[in-house]
Amino acid sequence: AGRTEVARVLFGIDRADRGEVLLRGRPVMFDAPAAALRAGVAYVPEDRHQQGLVLDFPIASNVSLPILSRLFPRLFMNRPAERRLAERYASQFRVRMTDVEQLVSALSGGNQQKVVIAKWLATEPRVLILDEPTRGIDIGAKVEVHRIIAELAAAGLGIILISSDLPEVLAMSDRILVMHEGRLTAELSRAEATEERVMFAATGQVTSGA
Repeated sequence: AGRTEVARVLFGIDRADRGEVLLRGRPVMFDAPAAALRAGVAYVPEDRHQQGLVLDFPIASNVSLPILSRLFPRLFMNRPAERRLAERYASQFRVRMTDVEQLVSALSGGNQQKVVIAKWLATEPRVLILDEPTRGIDIGAKVEVHRIIAELAAAGLGIILISSDLPEVLAMSDRILVMHEGRLTAELSRAEATEERVMFAATGQVTSGA
């Protein structure tokens, strides 16, 4: 549908053919993920194994990866700070683990996803893009991820949720944009959105909502 492609453009991985991106009312176009991170935009990719995590690294090392220059200035290894950071997120997100030195590969899919989210939250973003954050995890883990997303939004973080799970979209979103083959076909408020309207737009039929 083009949803992931839009996310990759927003995070500076790919370049847009045309269009405009506004962040806090100002036009932006990032030429690399580092530029997006500096502006306060972070991206949790759909493929947590290939793009989100280093499976043979511990939890603590994965969480600290995007902010190594902050934790380790001048190449001094501040391992206690790294550990405290990981422990804070592990507690907040209820990660089931032995400790933060456990290899990520030993965690369940749901707990791995929590580590990916923690990793990008460590950059202290203003906007967090989540691409299919509950795909491939069990029901209990999905409930936990939904709780995390709701708490982040309530705390003022901007959330862009990309999902093909329609009940998830309807339950979690304040505003829903529907795409079909790279084209926006609907923009619906929470009050306007129904399964029928979203599915209608997802097949390529343009609708303006109510």
